[in-house]
Amino acid sequence: MRFQHKTALVTGGTSGIGRATCLRLATEGARVAVLGRNAAEGAEVVATIKKAAGQAAFYRCDLAQPAWVTRAVHRVLTDFGSLDVLVSNAAVMTYLPLLKLPLTEWDNVLNVNLRAFAQLCQLCLPTMPAGSAIVAISSVHAHQTTPGVAPYAASKGATEALVRALSRELPIAQTRINAVAPGAVDTPMLWANPNVQNGTEKIEGAIGRPEDIAAAVAFLASADAAFIHGTTLVVDGGRLAQL
Repeated sequence: MRFQHKTALVTGGTSGIGRATCLRLATEGARVAVLGRNAAEGAEVVATIKKAAGQAAFYRCDLAQPAWVTRAVHRVLTDFGSLDVLVSNAAVMTYLPLLKLPLTEWDNVLNVNLRAFAQLCQLCLPTMPAGSAIVAISSVHAHQTTPGVAPYAASKGATEALVRALSRELPIAQTRINAVAPGAVDTPMLWANPNVQNGTEKIEGAIGRPEDIAAAVAFLASADAAFIHGTTLVVDGGRLAQL
């Protein structure tokens, strides 16, 4: 198993892509720290992992609050003693044109989607051993987007830029950093998007499963991707080619 005796921290780990990533890493031997806001959903993920003889614990965390992020990481390190894999997955969206968007909502999206990622790197990297890995979840919206989601698209474009920038600061033998850019994936976030509901954003072609993205994350986090550093893997079923 690729992650035996390793610890992984996954943000937004209670549903969708994050939940699938927690389960995938656990099935490959990782001890998983599940971060999220919903305690009931977090308990379900942990119970599912433990039922399959895996190891996991839930940590309630609001990524918009820097103090919560610091506290959660410190608790994970106290409980598990080390951190080998960081998956920055949690994200929020807004659905208003920029001219109608309160800047407080812009700030919230950038805080959760981007600043928290940078803070997690600052907190986790000093403890991560040689051979560790960071994987950020980006989006095809970083490359081609639709009206009404400017802060989300901006945050994902910046996430990929941050991955490239940090790859210049992190020796590949110490900690690799990469991103995954999903296309349309069957998650609550996709179907709650009013642009999808009203047809502004067309979902054409294949719709992926959260497990498809989790498999890509596990690959990039593993030694199988030992020579991949500072890049974004698009996992979209060909969606970008249609846009």
